[in-house]
Amino acid sequence: MVRLQPAPDRSPLENLAQETLGAIRARGTYRRMRVLEGAQAPRMRVGGREVLLFAGSNYLDLSHHSEVVEAASRAAREWGCAAGGSRLINGNLSLHETLEGELAEFLGTQATLAFTTGYAANVGVIPALVGEGDVVLSDALSHASVVDGCRLSKAALRVFPHADLEALEDALRELAASARRVLVVANGVYSMDGDTAPLAELVPLAKRWGAIVLIDDAHGTGTLGATGRGTIELAGVEADVDIWMGTLGKALGSFGAFVAGSESLRELLVNAARSFIFSCALAPPQVAAARAALRVMRAQPWRREQLQANAGRLRRRLAGHGISTAPSTTQIVPVVIGDNARTMALCERLLARGFYAQGIRHPSVPAETARLRLTPMATHRPEEIDALADAIAAELAAPA
Repeated sequence: MVRLQPAPDRSPLENLAQETLGAIRARGTYRRMRVLEGAQAPRMRVGGREVLLFAGSNYLDLSHHSEVVEAASRAAREWGCAAGGSRLINGNLSLHETLEGELAEFLGTQATLAFTTGYAANVGVIPALVGEGDVVLSDALSHASVVDGCRLSKAALRVFPHADLEALEDALRELAASARRVLVVANGVYSMDGDTAPLAELVPLAKRWGAIVLIDDAHGTGTLGATGRGTIELAGVEADVDIWMGTLGKALGSFGAFVAGSESLRELLVNAARSFIFSCALAPPQVAAARAALRVMRAQPWRREQLQANAGRLRRRLAGHGISTAPSTTQIVPVVIGDNARTMALCERLLARGFYAQGIRHPSVPAETARLRLTPMATHRPEEIDALADAIAAELAAPA
């Protein structure tokens, strides 16, 4: 391989950036940020024109709900726009404690602890639980934040095939006598496929072998379960999950994340989770918005019900065109195209038709499984969902 010589008139940083970006472009995986205008809603503006948004995580359409916006505005006026520091110094406001108490009451856990993001939660929690001499057993499709949390922990990472309970049990049996501590990690909803983890079987299995269980339910919180408590509620395993993580920035229309469990877990994380200890606390408007969204979500179960009805309608309409969305059973609906370039070209053609349906490429998903990742909202109308499905079918049927 011939390596290009650095340009003499560029700085080392500029040479590094150009060399790395050139390689990314050559692989066909160069990313750019698209600018959207307006509130996160079924309709937004992209490039100066209105489009139907099927690429967000504001699943219940709460981010611009009047009660949520008013709560955030009031908090900004009364508390200001920043907490002013980490919670162990000066940023632990009564607002944070109140939100955490309300989340714990909603989830039926002893305690919760708020983090700045779901990513920060996982990279903080996992190293606080395990280290050298311990083992993490993680589903092959676990989120990147889980992978990075495992790396930071220095625990051994063993990946089992997606949702493969036999492989998980084999690993648990093998490690029972040798590992100091075993942590089993799974997502509640897998964010690129839209399927759910087999928690009704996975959680009891892990507990039988003495493992600690962490479920990342970022996409299940507020969207699934009889009361919106997520996949853990849906599977009926609330009493057996040691740690569950959820977000405030998806179904709850605000920003941040939380980790729920026992009082001892909360105390441990306050003292050992570096991403909590060394991060500025969530801003008051975000906390107030999350509290208001939680109240609205609990008072309006129709949003959760309509979200799943809309996702089901989209899957059925696509199936009617012969388009598979397997294995989705949730509000995340994938249409696998395969090739990176073809997928992104389809994304652009749909945008020209007035549909923002994001393409997801390798390396975010396995090679040759690039896809449209469709995410309807609770407030999309039936005719809008049908129009999206019909547009996808038309584009896929058109000559290349």
